[in-house]
Amino acid sequence: MNFSCKPENNKSIALEIHDFSGIEPYLNLEGDKTYVVNFWATWCAPCVKELPHFEALQEKYKEEIEVILVSLDFPHQYESKLKPFIQKYQLQSKIVVLDDPDMNSWIPKIDPQWDGAIPITVIYNASKRLFYNQTFSYKELETELQTFF
Repeated sequence: MNFSCKPENNKSIALEIHDFSGIEPYLNLEGDKTYVVNFWATWCAPCVKELPHFEALQEKYKEEIEVILVSLDFPHQYESKLKPFIQKYQLQSKIVVLDDPDMNSWIPKIDPQWDGAIPITVIYNASKRLFYNQTFSYKELETELQTFF
Protein backbone atom coordinates (compact mmCIF):
# COMPACT_ATOMS: atom_id res chain seq x y z
CA MET A 1 0.00 0.00 0.00
CA ASN A 2 1.19 3.46 -0.85
CA PHE A 3 -0.92 5.39 1.62
CA SER A 4 0.70 8.07 3.66
CA CYS A 5 -0.19 6.75 7.06
CA LYS A 6 -1.18 9.36 9.61
CA PRO A 7 -1.46 8.64 13.30
CA GLU A 8 -4.70 6.97 14.22
CA ASN A 9 -7.08 8.77 16.50
CA ASN A 10 -9.97 7.44 18.48
CA LYS A 11 -12.78 9.34 16.83
CA SER A 12 -15.80 7.30 15.89
CA ILE A 13 -16.49 6.81 12.20
CA ALA A 14 -20.12 7.00 11.17
CA LEU A 15 -20.75 5.05 7.99
CA GLU A 16 -23.30 6.17 5.42
CA ILE A 17 -24.93 2.85 4.46
CA HIS A 18 -27.46 2.48 1.64
CA ASP A 19 -29.17 -0.05 -0.56
CA PHE A 20 -28.83 0.64 -4.28
CA SER A 21 -31.65 3.20 -4.33
CA GLY A 22 -29.60 5.25 -1.86
CA ILE A 23 -26.41 4.92 -3.92
CA GLU A 24 -28.02 5.67 -7.29
CA PRO A 25 -28.18 9.45 -6.71
CA TYR A 26 -24.37 9.48 -6.41
CA LEU A 27 -24.25 8.14 -9.96
CA ASN A 28 -26.41 10.98 -11.26
CA LEU A 29 -25.27 14.12 -9.46
CA GLU A 30 -25.73 17.39 -11.28
CA GLY A 31 -23.45 20.37 -11.04
CA ASP A 32 -20.32 21.92 -12.43
CA LYS A 33 -18.00 19.22 -11.14
CA THR A 34 -16.81 15.97 -12.64
CA TYR A 35 -17.69 13.03 -10.42
CA VAL A 36 -15.36 10.06 -9.97
CA VAL A 37 -17.22 7.11 -8.41
CA ASN A 38 -15.11 4.09 -7.49
CA PHE A 39 -16.55 0.76 -6.31
CA TRP A 40 -14.08 -1.01 -4.01
CA ALA A 41 -13.67 -3.15 -0.89
CA THR A 42 -10.98 -3.59 1.74
CA TRP A 43 -10.68 -7.30 0.80
CA CYS A 44 -9.92 -6.45 -2.85
CA ALA A 45 -6.13 -6.09 -3.29
CA PRO A 46 -6.33 -4.21 -6.65
CA CYS A 47 -8.89 -1.83 -5.09
CA VAL A 48 -6.67 -1.09 -2.12
CA LYS A 49 -3.68 -0.59 -4.42
CA GLU A 50 -5.44 2.12 -6.44
CA LEU A 51 -7.17 3.96 -3.56
CA PRO A 52 -4.24 6.34 -2.96
CA HIS A 53 -4.60 7.51 -6.58
CA PHE A 54 -8.20 8.55 -5.99
CA GLU A 55 -7.21 10.34 -2.79
CA ALA A 56 -4.38 12.18 -4.61
CA LEU A 57 -6.72 13.09 -7.46
CA GLN A 58 -9.29 14.49 -5.02
CA GLU A 59 -6.61 16.61 -3.36
CA LYS A 60 -5.11 17.93 -6.61
CA TYR A 61 -8.42 18.70 -8.34
CA LYS A 62 -10.62 19.49 -5.34
CA GLU A 63 -12.24 22.46 -7.09
CA GLU A 64 -13.08 20.52 -10.28
CA ILE A 65 -13.98 17.02 -9.10
CA GLU A 66 -15.64 15.03 -6.36
CA VAL A 67 -14.41 11.52 -5.62
CA ILE A 68 -16.98 9.14 -4.14
CA LEU A 69 -15.75 5.80 -2.85
CA VAL A 70 -18.50 3.17 -2.74
CA SER A 71 -17.49 0.39 -0.38
CA LEU A 72 -18.77 -3.11 -1.08
CA ASP A 73 -17.41 -4.48 2.19
CA PHE A 74 -19.49 -7.12 3.95
CA PRO A 75 -21.82 -5.82 6.70
CA HIS A 76 -20.29 -8.12 9.31
CA GLN A 77 -16.89 -6.49 8.62
CA TYR A 78 -17.84 -2.81 8.96
CA GLU A 79 -16.53 -2.60 12.52
CA SER A 80 -13.61 -5.01 12.21
CA LYS A 81 -12.27 -4.09 8.75
CA LEU A 82 -13.86 -1.07 7.05
CA LYS A 83 -13.88 1.48 9.87
CA PRO A 84 -10.31 0.67 10.97
CA PHE A 85 -9.16 0.88 7.33
CA ILE A 86 -10.76 4.32 6.84
CA GLN A 87 -9.28 5.52 10.11
CA LYS A 88 -5.81 4.08 9.57
CA TYR A 89 -5.42 5.61 6.14
CA GLN A 90 -7.34 8.80 6.91
CA LEU A 91 -9.40 8.58 3.72
CA GLN A 92 -10.63 12.06 2.83
CA SER A 93 -12.88 11.31 -0.16
CA LYS A 94 -16.59 10.81 0.44
CA ILE A 95 -17.24 7.20 1.42
CA VAL A 96 -20.61 5.51 1.14
CA VAL A 97 -21.36 1.86 1.75
CA LEU A 98 -23.52 -0.22 -0.58
CA ASP A 99 -25.37 -2.93 1.32
CA ASP A 100 -27.73 -4.50 -1.19
CA PRO A 101 -27.56 -8.26 -1.73
CA ASP A 102 -29.59 -8.11 -4.97
CA MET A 103 -26.51 -7.59 -7.15
CA ASN A 104 -28.22 -8.99 -10.24
CA SER A 105 -30.63 -6.06 -10.22
CA TRP A 106 -28.25 -3.17 -9.54
CA ILE A 107 -25.02 -4.17 -11.32
CA PRO A 108 -26.51 -3.72 -14.84
CA LYS A 109 -27.95 -0.35 -13.77
CA ILE A 110 -24.42 0.90 -13.19
CA ASP A 111 -23.28 -0.42 -16.55
CA PRO A 112 -24.63 -3.27 -18.70
CA GLN A 113 -21.06 -4.41 -19.41
CA TRP A 114 -20.13 -4.81 -15.75
CA ASP A 115 -19.59 -8.44 -14.75
CA GLY A 116 -19.60 -7.65 -11.03
CA ALA A 117 -15.82 -7.76 -10.50
CA ILE A 118 -14.20 -4.84 -8.71
CA PRO A 119 -12.66 -2.34 -8.84
CA ILE A 120 -14.75 -0.37 -11.29
CA THR A 121 -14.99 3.36 -11.76
CA VAL A 122 -17.57 5.64 -13.30
CA ILE A 123 -16.45 9.14 -14.27
CA TYR A 124 -19.10 11.58 -15.38
CA ASN A 125 -20.13 15.19 -15.66
CA ALA A 126 -22.97 17.09 -17.32
CA SER A 127 -21.82 16.17 -20.83
CA LYS A 128 -19.98 12.84 -20.61
CA ARG A 129 -20.08 9.50 -18.75
CA LEU A 130 -17.59 6.64 -18.99
CA PHE A 131 -17.39 3.26 -17.26
CA TYR A 132 -14.00 1.71 -16.47
CA ASN A 133 -13.66 -1.97 -15.62
CA GLN A 134 -10.00 -1.76 -14.66
CA THR A 135 -7.47 -0.87 -12.00
CA PHE A 136 -5.85 2.54 -12.46
CA SER A 137 -2.36 3.87 -11.95
CA TYR A 138 -2.33 7.53 -10.95
CA LYS A 139 -1.16 8.56 -14.41
CA GLU A 140 -3.92 6.55 -16.13
CA LEU A 141 -6.55 7.98 -13.82
CA GLU A 142 -5.39 11.56 -14.34
CA THR A 143 -5.19 11.05 -18.12
CA GLU A 144 -8.79 9.81 -18.20
CA LEU A 145 -9.93 12.66 -15.96
CA GLN A 146 -8.37 15.22 -18.33
CA THR A 147 -10.72 14.09 -21.09
CA PHE A 148 -13.61 15.45 -19.00
CA PHE A 149 -12.27 19.01 -18.75
